[in-house]
Amino acid sequence: MRQTHRAGEKLFIDYAGPTVPVVCASTGEIRHASIFVAVLGASNYTYADATWSQSLPDWLGSHVRAFEFFGGTPALLVPDNLKSGVSKACRYEPELNPAYQQLAAHYGVAVMPARPYKPKDKAKAEVGVQIVERWILARLRHQTFFSLAELNQCIRALLTELNEKPFKQWPGYRRQWFEQLDQPALSPLPKHAYQVVEIKTARVNIDYHIQYDQHLYSVPHHCVGEPVELQAGEQLIEVYFQNKLIATHVRKFYPGTTTEPAHRPEKHAKHQQWTPGRLMNWAQALGPEVLKWVKTQLQRKSHPEQAYRVCLGLLNLQRSYPVTRLNQACAIANREALFKLKNIKAILQSNRDQLPDEAATPPAPLPQSHENIRGPHSFH
Repeated sequence: MRQTHRAGEKLFIDYAGPTVPVVCASTGEIRHASIFVAVLGASNYTYADATWSQSLPDWLGSHVRAFEFFGGTPALLVPDNLKSGVSKACRYEPELNPAYQQLAAHYGVAVMPARPYKPKDKAKAEVGVQIVERWILARLRHQTFFSLAELNQCIRALLTELNEKPFKQWPGYRRQWFEQLDQPALSPLPKHAYQVVEIKTARVNIDYHIQYDQHLYSVPHHCVGEPVELQAGEQLIEVYFQNKLIATHVRKFYPGTTTEPAHRPEKHAKHQQWTPGRLMNWAQALGPEVLKWVKTQLQRKSHPEQAYRVCLGLLNLQRSYPVTRLNQACAIANREALFKLKNIKAILQSNRDQLPDEAATPPAPLPQSHENIRGPHSFH
């Protein structure tokens, strides 16, 4: 069926079959670059560029560069059923990748994938791929490239020549038809280019964090166990729950953890606020002997945080015993080098702290003579 293409309506998109080898200058490793091709329906004006893969970031990035090359956006995109663009290929209701939908919404274009196994639905792209292979890739097949930028620079030069090559059966050439037909009908570009965003679903772990690219990011603790949508851009990580933004973090490109204090439960937030200085200030308010016992605990451990729990256990005893008794019990523990919390509890439970202070009462003097005391002569 002969198709009629209206100006500025459709952009046909596909990848070329052949790849281009690119040699790493430092290691000699050879990588193969894929060739992205986009063709406007009315004018056949063609765009092409090289990317390392056909993955989602490269797929979306090529779209952004193609729109900038054309200087506007068409009304409809007609891609092939590539996984980066179409999550589930279907003749009647294809499911688009969420990131691809986001790009289309950003530029105000619609997406209509070609029917599976129906290359004639995108005949313009098929012919455009053939022309790029013949007039660009074939001319570059004997050259050696050492970077993707070098390859794209050569493609751009040959692409200009291709778009200015006269048609065989029609008057004019692609650029001329583009300037007359498609360019006036294209919609203007938005103020800011689309930032490539990877969208994935995740379930919030019990520690109210989700993982992306070996880094953990916090979300509000009430979302534990819930499925959320993570959108990873070049600079920001955004988390959505039921289509509402619940967390935003600066993206980190190294393993680790990023935790927003407001995302913690109240108990966790209080636990994070403990420091040796805060513990000693609290102990000082209860008494000097309590402070001395707490300082000893902090110094005995290889790391102060190891003593936090035993110190908090001691300080929480003021809920059950008066401060004076707690201070006296610590005095006994300090004097006898008792460093376990159960020793303090035993002193309080046995009321030993309320007995007369043995250290304050001097021992009675020994008698000089007594009927039960024998002298040195008894041992001769």
